[in-house]
Amino acid sequence: MKITLARLSTKDLATLAQRIISNAQSGKYPAVTNHPLISALQNSYTEYDQVYAKQVYSGKGKEVAMADHERDVAYSNLKSFLNGYRKLPSASNHQAAEELYTVFKNFGLDLDRLSYSSQTAQMGKLIGELETAENAQRMMLLSLTAAFAEMKAKHENFELVFAEQAEANADLRQMTSATAIRKDLEKKLKSYLSLLTAMKGVTGWELVYSDTNELLKAAKNSVLGKKDEKQPPKNP
Repeated sequence: MKITLARLSTKDLATLAQRIISNAQSGKYPAVTNHPLISALQNSYTEYDQVYAKQVYSGKGKEVAMADHERDVAYSNLKSFLNGYRKLPSASNHQAAEELYTVFKNFGLDLDRLSYSSQTAQMGKLIGELETAENAQRMMLLSLTAAFAEMKAKHENFELVFAEQAEANADLRQMTSATAIRKDLEKKLKSYLSLLTAMKGVTGWELVYSDTNELLKAAKNSVLGKKDEKQPPKNP
């Protein structure tokens, strides 16, 4: 009963472990029923199964990028409107547009090009200034209250999504590494296989040894099959 567990893919190792555990817990083999090695193997497999297919990062990058894009659009639209309106001296309340555009200038006219953290800091300050009584009155005169509310909402949504990503990434980094978990699972499997090998000549152990050996053969064949698929076709 020999197999190099390190050669198995993460998926094949999980499949082999799951099959061996299910087989041992089937009730067909009194010798290993409730055996402590099976319990240890089950615990190791459960931990491995939870993380082996997970990505290193949370996968929320697209959500963050989309939230950032939406706040950029809301910010750019409001800024562009003010920039255009202030250039129309004949338009009513154009001075209000000039004053509001100056607020944008004070905090930078390229916030949408800054890094996430820098933009978030500056946007927070910009929003705080635009919420003052004077500027709120100016926005009302220009019918921009709804547009401002949208920009603020998009900014707050970005902060929420970004915080969720940071929390998820932190949780993933705190998990035991997949490499360490795999090594532990391999160790538990080897211990169990060594037990079956040592006891194969003892009455009551022959069948569980034989059936488990067949599971190992299937696992080894899966590795060999993948190797064959990688071989280039031979010349006729």
